Amino acid sequence: MSEREDERGPISWEALAAELEATRDDDEEAAGADPAVWDAVAARLAARVADRPAPPADDVPAVPDEPLVLPGMPEPPAPEPEAGLDNDLDDDLDDDEVRGGVEALLFVAEGPAGEETLAATLRVGVPRVRAALAELSEGYDARRAGIALRRAGEGWRLYTREEFAPVVERSLTGGGRSRLTQAALETLAVIAYRQPVTRARISAIRGVGVDGVMRTLLTRGLVVEVGTDPDSGGGLYGTTPLFLERMGLTGLHELPPLAPLLPDATALAREQQEG
Repeated sequence: MSEREDERGPISWEALAAELEATRDDDEEAAGADPAVWDAVAARLAARVADRPAPPADDVPAVPDEPLVLPGMPEPPAPEPEAGLDNDLDDDLDDDEVRGGVEALLFVAEGPAGEETLAATLRVGVPRVRAALAELSEGYDARRAGIALRRAGEGWRLYTREEFAPVVERSLTGGGRSRLTQAALETLAVIAYRQPVTRARISAIRGVGVDGVMRTLLTRGLVVEVGTDPDSGGGLYGTTPLFLERMGLTGLHELPPLAPLLPDATALAREQQEG
C-alpha cells in the first residue's frame, strides 16, 4: 500500500462501490480478463478497510428498533402476543365475583384445579385467583366451616374438614367397605417410601404375599406400574397423583420422615432374641 493511500481518511461504502465499479469497467474493456482479478480486488479492499481506524461512536448511525421497510416492500407482520400474557382479561369482575367464581369452579371440579386453569376460565389474572384462594381458605378456617381448601398435587381442592369426619362417615352407605385393610395400608406405605419397587421386594419387606392387596391398590388407583426392573424383569410400582390428593400432599417430599416411626434397634433385637 502506498504512502498516498495511507494519507486517505476512513474509506466509505460509496468509495468502495465506486472503486469496484471502476474496476469492473476496466475488466470489461480488457481482453481475456482473468476472474482472479476480482479476488485480488476484494482482498485489497478488505485490507484497506481493516487498516482504517473505526469511526467515532457519534458517527455510527443508530440501529432502528423497527424493521426497515423500503418503498414497494410489504408491511412486516404484526408480532404475535407472547404466550402466557393476559391478553383477554375480564376487568369487570370485582373481588367478590372472582372469589365466588373460584369457589364454584372448585365445587364442580373432578380433581385438583390449578391456578392457571382457574384464571383462564374466569378470564382474570393469576394473581387475582391466587388472592381469592387465600381469602377462601382463611375464611373457611376462621368460621370452622365444614369444608377446607387445601393444595392437592399441582392444584387446589375442597375437602371436608377432619373434625366432621364422623358425621360424613355416618351419612355414607357402605362406608366400612371403602376403607383399606391394614395389609393394604402397609403395602401402600412400602410403595410410597421405596418406589419404584417390585412386588417381590414388597413381599420380602412385609414377609407375606401381596398379590391380593396389590390388586386392591391398583383398582383404587392409588398405585400404578411405572416400569420394568432391569434385573428381574418384574414390574416396578409407584404411587399416583390420586394418592397425593387423598393424603393431602403436594409431592412425595412432604411424606413424614420414617426414622421417628421405626422401632428402636435395641428393642427390636431383644424381641427377635426372645422370639
